[in-house]
Amino acid sequence: MAERQLEGLMSVTLEKIKEMTGSNTIIGEPIRVDGATILPVSKVTFGFAGGGSDFGAKTTKELFGGGTGAGVSVTPVAFLIVKDGNVRTVQLADSSSTVDRALNMLPELVDKLSGMLGKKESADPAGETPQE
Repeated sequence: MAERQLEGLMSVTLEKIKEMTGSNTIIGEPIRVDGATILPVSKVTFGFAGGGSDFGAKTTKELFGGGTGAGVSVTPVAFLIVKDGNVRTVQLADSSSTVDRALNMLPELVDKLSGMLGKKESADPAGETPQE
């Protein structure tokens, strides 16, 4: 019986965390302003703990003690700005790690590669590739 009570406590707590941290929490709802679309980007961290104990009873009634807890932190970290087919990242905090800097450069890199590939295709309109 105690297993079911603890399972119920944990299920309710996890369900509430799931409700709070949906996909729109990380990449927010698009905001349209002056021909641009702005997407807020957030970092979500959470922790979860649960435990319980059943006590032997002198009566036929079972005793149970248990609890669960969780914490959720949502921190805005950047905005993706899409305008005229270009994507730009505006970061809210200083990016000190190499991974952060690389991720910030990714949209610009994709744009440049797309532009280079577009120029290459327009230079070879027949779509033929040289034979090796």
